[in-house]
Amino acid sequence: MDEKSRERFKEDFPLLIEAGFVAVKQLDEISALRIFLAAQVVSPFSSAPQIGIGYIALNKLEVKKATKIFDEVVKREPENWLAVSFLGICYLLSKPKRKKGEQLIKKAMEASDDETIRNLGAISLEWADKDLKKEESPFFAKLKTSEEAEES
Repeated sequence: MDEKSRERFKEDFPLLIEAGFVAVKQLDEISALRIFLAAQVVSPFSSAPQIGIGYIALNKLEVKKATKIFDEVVKREPENWLAVSFLGICYLLSKPKRKKGEQLIKKAMEASDDETIRNLGAISLEWADKDLKKEESPFFAKLKTSEEAEES
């Protein structure tokens, strides 16, 4: 797309990003990806489309892919608090990196003026405390040892 064409669609860029996140919320991965890629064509130097693509991966629990995308954004824009928060959430899902994830989320919450970022961080940290730090997962029954099985 040439520069003249890009300028015609520049004002639509925020709408494309919003539409991409709506498509993710509606579980329409194909449309979301297409919308984020279209936004990237309109504004090739913006990190917003990459954050959207990372968000798709995170929603699919493709944690490695999401981590890679958010890490690249954070390297380019260390003060992009949304990307930092999402990277922190990715780290929460990896037991060895969980502490680092908590630190990143707290850093984003403290540094950002955006209430949405602070709310995302607070909810993420609460989720980590309630569900991720438990020894036993609430989704799986505890397996009995052979001694416990004999007793019952």
